[in-house]
Amino acid sequence: MGWKDQLEQKDEAVVVPWCGGRSLQTNSRNWTIRGRLPREHGWYKFNVTTREATLVEAIEPDPDTLGYKITGYLTGDRFIPDNAKSYVELGELSKQFERINLLEPGLDKFVRIKAGRTYESGPLVYEGEEFPLGPESDVLDAFLDEQSSVDFVANVSPALDCAFRYETWRRAETRRIREEERIRLEKEERRRNIQKTLGDGALRRQLALEDFGEAAKAALKVGGAEYLDHHNSIRNDEVVVRFRHLNRRFECTCNKFTLRIIDSGICLQDHHSGEKGDTYFTLESLPPVISEAYNTNVLHQYRH
Repeated sequence: MGWKDQLEQKDEAVVVPWCGGRSLQTNSRNWTIRGRLPREHGWYKFNVTTREATLVEAIEPDPDTLGYKITGYLTGDRFIPDNAKSYVELGELSKQFERINLLEPGLDKFVRIKAGRTYESGPLVYEGEEFPLGPESDVLDAFLDEQSSVDFVANVSPALDCAFRYETWRRAETRRIREEERIRLEKEERRRNIQKTLGDGALRRQLALEDFGEAAKAALKVGGAEYLDHHNSIRNDEVVVRFRHLNRRFECTCNKFTLRIIDSGICLQDHHSGEKGDTYFTLESLPPVISEAYNTNVLHQYRH
């Protein structure tokens, strides 16, 4: 056995959050992942040598591995730190505030959370809920009562105010999109039975009438995404679809007959014109749009 062999730590293992790519890093060490990658972002155990890591298994989160702790508010998948001071325009959220990774499902609006990193410039990773500062429940009541602002609530920080304004705007946009889609569907209903379009797209929509899951699976595959499941929405003509893309889970709402997107689950608003672009896309074309937004660092996901 040579000196190089003695330096290798054959049985060493680490538990770290994985948020994509073939690189793992902590403050003091980094490795290249050899072999298969995890199917989706999460916490994993890796066997490591001096330079390489090999995936072992998914594992429970270990917050003790996180440093650089910070607290703040969650809006969609963006993190607004407690020390946010500027009056941020809604369109700037995805640029000024970081994406937070590995969120647990079911987090309520205006929840205060804590997060950290495994190294100084690493991705921000969710650790858990943090104690509220006091006005959060009043802000939630104001949102549920559809108040236009929280100026009447005492001790609201700029970060919490920003979260309130964003959630209020998103609710209004969702309602507007639903109404526009209702009008659009009424027009399409009159044409659907006489539609003469041929090709795979038309066949998928015919299949959707009998087996929506298979139709959605085929449509998402066109865009390079993996179908996970679906369930009916509150409207009879809408379906909520969950899928995996770019090693992350996404959720959208689409029309069950046309596969046209109603709510993409990501921000597709043109902040210059104010136009919302969700309904321009279908289950086939949404995954490439997500890829482009992710690669240009403007992806803002608000459905989990």
